[in-house]
Amino acid sequence: MNLQLDDVTLFVRVATLGSLSAAARERNAPVSQISRSLARLETTCGVRLMHRNTHGLSLTDEGDAFLAQARRMLDIGAEMQVELSGKIGAPSGWVRLSVSAVLAQAVIAPGLAGLYERHPGLQLDISADDRIVDMAREGIDVAIRTGTPSSDTVVARQIGVLTRSLYAAPAYLALHGMPASVEDLANHRLVSNSASPALNEWTYTDGRKTEVYTARGSTRVDNTAALVALVQAGVGISRMVDLVARPLVRSGLLVPVLPDSFASPPVPMYAVMLRERHRLPKVRACIDYWAEWMGTA
Repeated sequence: MNLQLDDVTLFVRVATLGSLSAAARERNAPVSQISRSLARLETTCGVRLMHRNTHGLSLTDEGDAFLAQARRMLDIGAEMQVELSGKIGAPSGWVRLSVSAVLAQAVIAPGLAGLYERHPGLQLDISADDRIVDMAREGIDVAIRTGTPSSDTVVARQIGVLTRSLYAAPAYLALHGMPASVEDLANHRLVSNSASPALNEWTYTDGRKTEVYTARGSTRVDNTAALVALVQAGVGISRMVDLVARPLVRSGLLVPVLPDSFASPPVPMYAVMLRERHRLPKVRACIDYWAEWMGTA
């Protein structure tokens, strides 16, 4: 196939953005130019890659298969450019990031302006979702995750650690009182996570022993960012990431609950990449920055 690399690049952006007009705005080009590029690529491949109708775009089965290969093709091209130049120039281009909503709030958002200031050529496409994504199929360059990745298809670099503690809103504590012991939690309203049951296993220290308190919430939610909002609203007590909670405590919006018992041990936080992408300059620039930012957070 005599593929034009710019057509392949445009196809990937159209598939990622979900519309021709969005890709045209990104390029500052007319929609007709993007449409011609896509038509030329389909002619070269000999198959229809996208369904186009009044409701938007969707990939055909052939388009879905081609998208994964197209992303690999662009990654290999970027790596070749680095190898042949003998040096890494200024990192640039789109980096697609997968991160939970709460880590997007606590880790990515506060440092993003600094990342752009250091590397003005970078652009981030952030998918803030608690689910574990298929990195290859969804074109994810970096996923921020806690816990040790087990797959041999990825490369992981630790960029920091996370701790979790119990918190409640002042309004909730004014109405229900501060728990004096772990046993007191049975008489309180708790907010638990319905999507990740492991997050409801709250470790605590009882003397010298480490025990586990299983939180059975009177309110359950499948999103960590929504959980933080519920606690702030005075719905109940819950455990959350300290990086998120500390600014809210300083603002008087949250209060630590049983901090001497429920201070959790640090959990590693990793930047996870597919093996074929971890050497890309744009990816390495982001991860270096986040590791540095976490070191000062």
